[in-house]
Amino acid sequence: MKAAPDRILRTAQAAYLDRLLPPRSDVLAQIEREAKRAKVPIVDPEVGLFLDQVVRACGVRRALEVGTAIGYSGTWIASALPSDGRLVTIDVDPDRVATAKRHFAEAGVADKVECLLGPGLDVLRGIEGSFDLLFLDALKEEYRGYLLIALPKLRVGGVVVCDNLLWGGQVAEKVRKKDEAASTEALRQFNPWFLEHPQLRAQILPLGDGTGFAVKLAAAP
Repeated sequence: MKAAPDRILRTAQAAYLDRLLPPRSDVLAQIEREAKRAKVPIVDPEVGLFLDQVVRACGVRRALEVGTAIGYSGTWIASALPSDGRLVTIDVDPDRVATAKRHFAEAGVADKVECLLGPGLDVLRGIEGSFDLLFLDALKEEYRGYLLIALPKLRVGGVVVCDNLLWGGQVAEKVRKKDEAASTEALRQFNPWFLEHPQLRAQILPLGDGTGFAVKLAAAP
């Protein structure tokens, strides 16, 4: 979910790479239009494609997402899962979850997706089972809490992907929007903690609005 239109690359470079992106499915293109019209923050298309690649390359069968929104990233993930794969996705907004369910049905992946309604931290505590992929794209102030709760549920060798770790450039520069100051400060604290976490091999990729990517190295001591 992007905080601002700023891109890591210069405008001409970003436009060039955007033109090289493969066409999205009709449903994904529709969600992009709906999100733009309703001003709902979703991941950039290149981040969606990255999620698709991660699912396929890592053999993901069970994925856990915090931040359903209207189902854009979830559609990317679920579409790449095998026929018996499962995406569990969490969001606190019932209207957005209802819209996401419609999009999952239109994309033909509804049978792979379980939508859970409620605050991310609360819902995560009640989830059981092991997952291959954890994707974080909800409240930035709660990223650390999400990861603390969910990491024990991620198998060794499983992957973590986090959106918005540069937060429109504000994390590395200055806060431009007062209402995003708390989120910016939370990300400034989260990023080094994420990169230095003893159970993760992590980095932040210059993709979209800053994409965190990590592999879980070992079970907790």
